Amino acid sequence: MMQDQPSPNAILAAVAAWLRDTAADALPAHARFEAKVAAGAVELVRRQIGAEPSESEEARMLSALVGATGGLDALTARLCAQIENGETDLSTPGLSDLLIATTLNKIDIDQPEFSAAARLRALAQRRRGLP
Repeated sequence: MMQDQPSPNAILAAVAAWLRDTAADALPAHARFEAKVAAGAVELVRRQIGAEPSESEEARMLSALVGATGGLDALTARLCAQIENGETDLSTPGLSDLLIATTLNKIDIDQPEFSAAARLRALAQRRRGLP
């Protein structure tokens, strides 16, 4: 299906920039703060939408780890049950890779400027044998 421009990502980025850089400057102090909070919320939603492919990768990794198929919530619940009953632990192949990938995805959405993310990404690459 052909997409019209601008993309949803571009629209959300423009709204966030307008709230933060234009609207906020024209508002009284408390409303300025609220406009900047709203801009942050729009940016968070924009990053969340962009992370959807990462969520499908997370579901694929979970499925391989727990030996089942299903939605992300069901697979996560199954992994939690396996950890709780001692069936799965950090020595289980793939678990630490899943935890690192999931953590990086959450950091990329919630705190994209988090300085330790680069170190964690490098650790993940070394674990996978990448340069």
